[in-house]
Amino acid sequence: MELSSLSIILDLSHNFLEGPLPLGVGNLVNLEELWLSGNKLSGEIPDTIGNCRVMEILLMDENTLQGSIPATLKDIKGLTQLNLSANNLNGSIPGTLASLTNLRELYLAHNNLSGTIPELLGNSTSLFRLDLSFNNLQGEVPKQAVFTNLTGLTIVGNNALCGGIPELHLPKCPSSSEGKSKKGMLRTIRIVIPTAGVLLLSLFVVWAGFLYRKSKTAPKKEIPPQFTETELPIVPYNDILKGTDGFSEANVLGKGRYGTVYRGTIENQAIAVAVKVFNLQVSGSYKSFQAECEALRRVRHCCLVKIVTCCSSIDHQGQDFRALVFEFMANGSLDRWIHSNFDSQNGQRALSLSQRLDIAVDIVDALDYLHNGCQPPVIHCDLKPSNILLNQDMRARGGHFGIARVLDEAISKQPMNSNSSIGIRGSIGYIAPEYGDGLAVSTYGDVFSLGITLIELFTGKSPTNVMFKDGISLHHYAEVAFPDKVMEIADANIWLREGPNTINDMRYITRIKECLSSVIQLGILCSKQLPIERLSMSNAAAEMHAIRDKHASTQQLSDVRSYQ
Repeated sequence: MELSSLSIILDLSHNFLEGPLPLGVGNLVNLEELWLSGNKLSGEIPDTIGNCRVMEILLMDENTLQGSIPATLKDIKGLTQLNLSANNLNGSIPGTLASLTNLRELYLAHNNLSGTIPELLGNSTSLFRLDLSFNNLQGEVPKQAVFTNLTGLTIVGNNALCGGIPELHLPKCPSSSEGKSKKGMLRTIRIVIPTAGVLLLSLFVVWAGFLYRKSKTAPKKEIPPQFTETELPIVPYNDILKGTDGFSEANVLGKGRYGTVYRGTIENQAIAVAVKVFNLQVSGSYKSFQAECEALRRVRHCCLVKIVTCCSSIDHQGQDFRALVFEFMANGSLDRWIHSNFDSQNGQRALSLSQRLDIAVDIVDALDYLHNGCQPPVIHCDLKPSNILLNQDMRARGGHFGIARVLDEAISKQPMNSNSSIGIRGSIGYIAPEYGDGLAVSTYGDVFSLGITLIELFTGKSPTNVMFKDGISLHHYAEVAFPDKVMEIADANIWLREGPNTINDMRYITRIKECLSSVIQLGILCSKQLPIERLSMSNAAAEMHAIRDKHASTQQLSDVRSYQ
């Protein structure tokens, strides 16, 4: 930490660094960004950190740092982002942080912070992201600035908070007159009942009342408050443990970056559920859980996977436990149905053209709702076949909101550099090209992912297939084939669902080619390189409905002619 000439960025995140942060960190006086997230750093944050006066981004989340938040942070005047989440910090939140006039994002979640939220933070005009969730904060929530922005504020897991704007649905704070009244009653008791025996009795009553109030105001970790607004049932850890047979491997439905999904049941309910258990040892899993909670509490649509409840508790080893419980999707992910070897499958049949069209319509309806039916809009950020699930009737349901983002129009229009804290959102092959250039998350990023997904659904080719290299992509593959060779690139499994005579019916072939050409063209238009060249989601949804409806009507007409 003696590199005083070091500037721009020092990224040591997600390693195995241990021990306390050295005092020499204060010598990095020319450094603009310091990334120490996801290590095993311990001890207190040294006061010398305040010497880094030109620093703009300081990330020390997901360590085991202790002690209080140093007041010297106020000296870093250029600080725009501070992340101290998922540590063991205690004490109160310094009100002096409000003096950082450039501070835009402040993350202090999952610590042991106590006391009240500084009123001065409500006076900050620069702050638009504030996460204080899962601490031991109490008292009144301010009603100004970021505390009025429901998309930028997270305070769940602090059950002793009160007041704030009505949309937070917090209990009303006791008035000062009520406090004076209580003091007057105690003063009267001391005067009227002077005997020692009665005084001891009164003290006992006061003591018992204190314990009762403490038990009522102690933070509860069973379920975040945003879920109680929707009156979802509370599921404790033991029910999750029992319902998945102790997280048995036999019940595993799938594994992802941030956790494992199990098939399970809910006690006293004769329904199967999918339980997504987050691996909190993995960096970013807390944020993934919070992102899903934030997105899922806002969305309700028939083409999105329905959440049953969640569990935010402690396991039998005393460790934090997070899980989300969804309705069970009997037919698994769309990815499995596109890329299975159907010759060796027992009972599973390839998707027909009509089924694929219905699935495509469900997908665009889900995204159209997220973009245009939610206020503010929600960006999925990770649309792909493995995140699309199929129910018993083979209808698609959008799932996995682990990196979803509630769009803040004020900041979404601002360009982001490649070192943005938001980073590249999505999966390889489905990520919009502009995200790789550091541009802001937008609805057009989801449109790109939709285009790739549509092409994959009807060609059976994954964008990560080994055939796509040397500048050739799935988009380019479809673009070159359109319109004359769409039948050549169409998924051959489609024909497995058709009768032996239809393949030689020229009217049938013409109808199928017209349908496939329209869908492939839609996929190409949605996955253009530049966002401005892509369709809007509403236009894509309208076009997909028209394609499906036209195919259905011509198919009915063909069936009538065949019958005649």
